[in-house]
Amino acid sequence: MPADYHTHTPLCMHAEGSPEEYVHAAITAGLTEYGISDHAPALPEPFDDWRMRSEQLPEYFEWIERARAAAGDHLPIRAGMECDWLSGCEKWIVTLTEKYNWDYLIGSVHYLSGWDFDNPAWLKKWAETDVEDAWAQYWQTYSTMAESGLFDILAHPDLIKKFGYRPSGDLRRFYEPTIDAIAASGCAIEINTAGLHKPCEEVYPEFDFLDLAFSAGIPLVISSDAHHPNEVARDFSHAIRHAQDAGYTETLLFQNRQRSFEQL
Repeated sequence: MPADYHTHTPLCMHAEGSPEEYVHAAITAGLTEYGISDHAPALPEPFDDWRMRSEQLPEYFEWIERARAAAGDHLPIRAGMECDWLSGCEKWIVTLTEKYNWDYLIGSVHYLSGWDFDNPAWLKKWAETDVEDAWAQYWQTYSTMAESGLFDILAHPDLIKKFGYRPSGDLRRFYEPTIDAIAASGCAIEINTAGLHKPCEEVYPEFDFLDLAFSAGIPLVISSDAHHPNEVARDFSHAIRHAQDAGYTETLLFQNRQRSFEQL
């Protein structure tokens, strides 16, 4: 199985399980590598109720080391973080980069002008939102994140579809400028299988986006976004078929923010 680099810990306040349980699940699934990438702190604190705080970073580092001890020689454990792209966050992301010997950093967009758009607590706001405008803002924000050059992997590209709200017409009008930005940045994207278990009932991203990404030479990882040990590598067979249908034959591996390729 490919590496699973997008997984969480209880420090984000909405995940469960111990390092040992996640490692056992990763070994059982036959993963090439297991990566830990919990939600990074964001400023000002407390920013929201679904991420660790800065003062908890030592606990996070201890969690990673416990996972490495549990894995021993059986499985490489990689260290990362999922960092939210927020207005004016660049200096803070650089500061986080210096806190640990990271193997990779994941960038993600969960907020539009202060609106946590994928949070069920804010679901009612979708009913009073212009979906076309929200999508335009989301993809422009995603492009800006890619252009920053701060990240190795860009998370769940079309997360904006989570609750099933899509504009009418050909959505490639949103995808194509973002594909150009990602290709120019050299970042990888992920197929994130968590979407299969959300209202949209699709992996992130949908096939048209992935097809464009392959044509643009954008590299790929496959991720579960696991918040519980039993979600590690969940639906990877589905994701592999999705990738192969778009033309992908390999995924990336990361160590010390250097990449190598692994055949699917």
